[in-house]
Amino acid sequence: MDVKLTDTMLLQATGLVKRYHNQTNPAVDGLDLCLKKGDLLGLLGPNGAGKTTTISMLSTMLRPDAGSVEIAGVDALKNPRLVRPLIGFVPQELALYPSLTLRENLQFWGRLYGLRGQLLSQRLNECVQLVALSDCLDNRVDTFSGGMKRRANLAAGIIHKPQLLFLDEPTVGIDPQSRHNIIDKLYELNCNGMTMVYTSHYMEEVERLCSGVVIVDAGKIVCSGSAQQLLEDSGCDDLEQLFLQLTGKQLRDQL
Repeated sequence: MDVKLTDTMLLQATGLVKRYHNQTNPAVDGLDLCLKKGDLLGLLGPNGAGKTTTISMLSTMLRPDAGSVEIAGVDALKNPRLVRPLIGFVPQELALYPSLTLRENLQFWGRLYGLRGQLLSQRLNECVQLVALSDCLDNRVDTFSGGMKRRANLAAGIIHKPQLLFLDEPTVGIDPQSRHNIIDKLYELNCNGMTMVYTSHYMEEVERLCSGVVIVDAGKIVCSGSAQQLLEDSGCDDLEQLFLQLTGKQLRDQL
């Protein structure tokens, strides 16, 4: 059975709840979220706010304790295998095998998504050109700089040309040039129709890139809307000021 993307609503999550055994309060507590095709949503929150847990549930990697997730009109909790071909995921931890070359890594991920032969070669070449790593295809990933690894991580997440891409802090800890490259390429992919959910602690990235913003804290949404509208309504000068106003300045270090 193939999923046909005939509806403009690509993702709809209702009442998501996730509890962990070692925590008193839910990591995600009744969260609702919806995305239309072509949306680029910035999902913001302090450490421990529930961003990664939310993305893990939306991308079918983690089952919620309550709530529902529909992707392209399909119940993603009942039929995860049916919707996973539509989903790409770029995690904060690198999804790459360091002892393999970039080519071998991308071939591995492409084959997992059913790509073979000429189609796999075509997508592999398109992805490495997109992230400016064509000259490094046969180099081992453990020889790459941090920025190169992040760009390679993006290539692995889009090798199958997903309709819906989840990105969990894809530019953390890298040089400005690589950050600029990744942001530019994400904008290009979005302009070509790829829907995205993007988490980052770099507020200027979100202001530049995202058509919509959701700020979460303690597993709940505290505000949502376009960045421009949120700033106008709050009287804040930028997203960082709004973020601190809503979530406070108390440190949220995770031990």
